[in-house]
Amino acid sequence: MPKSPSEEQILVRQSGPLSGSVVVPGAKNSALKLMAATLLADGDYTITNTPHIADVPIMATLLEALGVVVDSSRMDQGILRITNSGSITPVAPYELVEKIRASINVLGPLLGRFGEVRVAMPGGDDFGSRPIDMHLAGLEAMGATFTFAHGDVIGVCERLHGAEITLEFPSVGATENILTAAVFAKGTTVLDNAAREPEITDLATMLVSMGADIEGIGSGTLVIHGVEVGKLHSADHRVVPDRVQAATYMSAVGVAGGEVKVIDAIGEHMDMLLKRFTDMGMRITPTEDGVIAEASGRLKSIDVATLPYPGIATDYKPLIVTMLSVADGVGIVTENLYPGRFRYVEELQRLGADIRTDGHHAVVRGRESLSGAPVRAPDIRAGAALVVAGLVAKGTTVIHDIHHIDRGYEDLVGRLRSIGADIERI
Repeated sequence: MPKSPSEEQILVRQSGPLSGSVVVPGAKNSALKLMAATLLADGDYTITNTPHIADVPIMATLLEALGVVVDSSRMDQGILRITNSGSITPVAPYELVEKIRASINVLGPLLGRFGEVRVAMPGGDDFGSRPIDMHLAGLEAMGATFTFAHGDVIGVCERLHGAEITLEFPSVGATENILTAAVFAKGTTVLDNAAREPEITDLATMLVSMGADIEGIGSGTLVIHGVEVGKLHSADHRVVPDRVQAATYMSAVGVAGGEVKVIDAIGEHMDMLLKRFTDMGMRITPTEDGVIAEASGRLKSIDVATLPYPGIATDYKPLIVTMLSVADGVGIVTENLYPGRFRYVEELQRLGADIRTDGHHAVVRGRESLSGAPVRAPDIRAGAALVVAGLVAKGTTVIHDIHHIDRGYEDLVGRLRSIGADIERI
């Protein structure tokens, strides 16, 4: 497998049992959206518990291109300071937007506040089509008009007005963009079938602390009473812990065995997943400051289907498939959200996993162990799953393209090593 001389890799050797404790940092899928929300109001913001991941400076560079000042000098402590002086140019260029999917989250704040926006179509992980039709349809219902030119989405409006909007699907991105635009819409916006993820609640909570008037936070119906442009103010906020990173360390315990306390993991945010981990034979114990995950012996196979929150998130699926690959029995995994998101299966097969895919389904026949081999991380979560697989593979697993992992995980190698994994980055 050819590589450039400067490419870093992660080496994992069969490990276990794991023990000790590991701290979960802030959620990538919240921090990036909170950063975009600072476009809504002038002032100084301090965002704490910000994950030290590659996507944060990418979003910071985008915000700076729009006119915001970002101070990341204390990122080693999870502290990000953002200053919005009001000198914003509502144009997000392709060379920045194409790097991360979350860049589309500047659409709602810029349109709602300035009445105009030009944003390149977003990039990010490539696992199937994820159009922004629902984002645009919701904003059009509030009075916006969109055109497309040279790969950009161009939106204009006099002032958005309240509307009753029902999403065809509880899209996280559409919910976020409609929510951040509606805070300045004249009148009341009712958003039905809204996404309910904890990261949505985190964003709405920050918006309320900035002066927004939002009801129904945490439910499938958000009611936003618009305020006048200029009435919001800056606020400080702590990023909610990352439930996917928490699940990653729990899945590591599942395959390698042992007992690990996952500090700052919020069990309520992973309720369905933790039930399925229990069904597989793990012991999950919530505590005041996290969750204790225990596993001894081989896991049991189960059937799993991804669904919108509070169901099993698609981000968990690579971890579940990895656990099933060494579980006792046969498990069927059904992907109901992104049909293209089985592209990592070939990499697990290189490690000896017995997986067959058919459309939306993967049939996983568990084996007692896997065997180490060179593999590539196709995206953030699949990359982490390959690291977890390496813990139960005989020999050495070498993961390439780990820049994907760096986009969503803060020191995955160091955290796993701290609980006993035989892992290094070279």
